[in-house]
Amino acid sequence: MSKIRVGVVHTFLYSVEDLKAQFREQLPEAEMINIIDDSLLEEALANGAVTPAIISRMCDYYQNLQELGCVCALNQCSSVGEASDIAGKTVSMPIFKIDRPMARKAAELGEKIAVIATACSTVEPSSRLVESEAARLGRRVQVDRCFVEGAYECLLKTGDKQKHNEMVVAKVEEAAKDHDVIVLAQGSMYHLMPLLSHIQVPVLTSLETGVAQLRKYLDGRN
Repeated sequence: MSKIRVGVVHTFLYSVEDLKAQFREQLPEAEMINIIDDSLLEEALANGAVTPAIISRMCDYYQNLQELGCVCALNQCSSVGEASDIAGKTVSMPIFKIDRPMARKAAELGEKIAVIATACSTVEPSSRLVESEAARLGRRVQVDRCFVEGAYECLLKTGDKQKHNEMVVAKVEEAAKDHDVIVLAQGSMYHLMPLLSHIQVPVLTSLETGVAQLRKYLDGRN
């Protein structure tokens, strides 16, 4: 029996293997069809937001995945999540944002929420997503943007993973002092969870719940 095809658009190589592991665990019957374009993130970073060119390429990629027989697709990158909303109008298959379940959980758990981001292009889209999910739930929340300046450059340009981790952990520790819940906005921070076990408030990441929503969708098709 051929596997069900599920597409994923990536802008960053760092989390590809983590997502593959989540697919193997949660969606063993699915074939993960990947499109990887790291220039999307570079362009978003350079411009501080998505551009018309990013939107155009994203539309093409999701149309490609639909043509390849994917029944649904996952947008992996928070920085271009709003472009995936536009792309979703050009295809008949659903496109899921990896960080939407995380954003919803944050809105359910607390009123004062810290969104931790290391990419400047992620800060606003991730924060707006939490705010929109809170509005859907009818909850009033305060979403504080917590940008870890310099951490992303350590990881992406110098390869200093330890320095990146130290900077993000310090920011989380600071935010935990006066917030109800912490949101790690990017998949690149997934590996930090073992370093954050001492944090006394909930710390949320997107990978597990992001794939779990696909599990729910696939189950609903049967």
